[in-house]
Amino acid sequence: MTQRPFTIGTRGSPLALAQAHMVAGALEKAHGWPEGTVVILPVRTSGDLIQDRPLAEVGGKALWTKELDIALLAGESDCSVHSMKDVESDRPETLTIAAMLERADIRDRLIGAASIAELPQGAVVGTSSPRRAAQLRRIRPDLSTVPIRGNVDTRLAKLAAGEVDATLLAAAGLDRLGRGEVGNAIEINGMLPAPAQGAIGIECRTDDAMTSALLRAIDHLSTHEAVLAERAFCLALGGTCHSPVAAYARIQGDEIHFSAEILSEDGGEWVADTARFAVGDLNAPAELAKAMLAKAPPAIRCLFEVG
Repeated sequence: MTQRPFTIGTRGSPLALAQAHMVAGALEKAHGWPEGTVVILPVRTSGDLIQDRPLAEVGGKALWTKELDIALLAGESDCSVHSMKDVESDRPETLTIAAMLERADIRDRLIGAASIAELPQGAVVGTSSPRRAAQLRRIRPDLSTVPIRGNVDTRLAKLAAGEVDATLLAAAGLDRLGRGEVGNAIEINGMLPAPAQGAIGIECRTDDAMTSALLRAIDHLSTHEAVLAERAFCLALGGTCHSPVAAYARIQGDEIHFSAEILSEDGGEWVADTARFAVGDLNAPAELAKAMLAKAPPAIRCLFEVG
């Protein structure tokens, strides 16, 4: 039997395919493989099929990973490529995030106005992110938000058609699609990003030591350490896709500088905090999460699975 080529499983959206090609290129370069050695296997996920409802109503982030997990565990692929912000915090023990590429721009971009302040009074902003909706309404309570799903071009088409006055997209995704000119970046002191935003993760079977070793060659360690801290924070919160949460870890020397906030759905109440702790200490972000929940008002606590 002829051994099949090294195969990457990915969603089939333009952005997901672009990210899979980035990983394939990095692997080929790291190991001196000829261009085209790595095969990309598009997998249609439930998240791609269900476009008419927010993810939180139909199964959450697992809708982006379930079919990829099945293909990976069945041996149809050697690894899966994910946007890490779309990967649920609690993953199967049979799978391991073995590597992450260097993190890209972590900011959001506003499309439809030069800034949040310049949005018209009462403007309708399309976003299916509870975090973005809550942060927008905290800044501008007069704004209203409506769910908007689909890939980047679909969302931009809805904006062009006048279905919404503005929308928000991740800067990293736009850059990876060659759309770096689209929108205006919002600095993180205005909107703290989603946990793991801008990071691409590569997951393999936990018992596949050979693939894990191949992937470690392209692992960007500081990105990996920062994202692990953000994911530990989320896991301790026990949130779901209904839960507006933002977190950003920056590595400076042997320390992580961590910023986080949790919000009520309407953005009217929020708890924000910062911490510093040693790189690799995943208990510290978990303890920060618990401390923030403990002092949060009921409108926030009810959005998380406390205890």
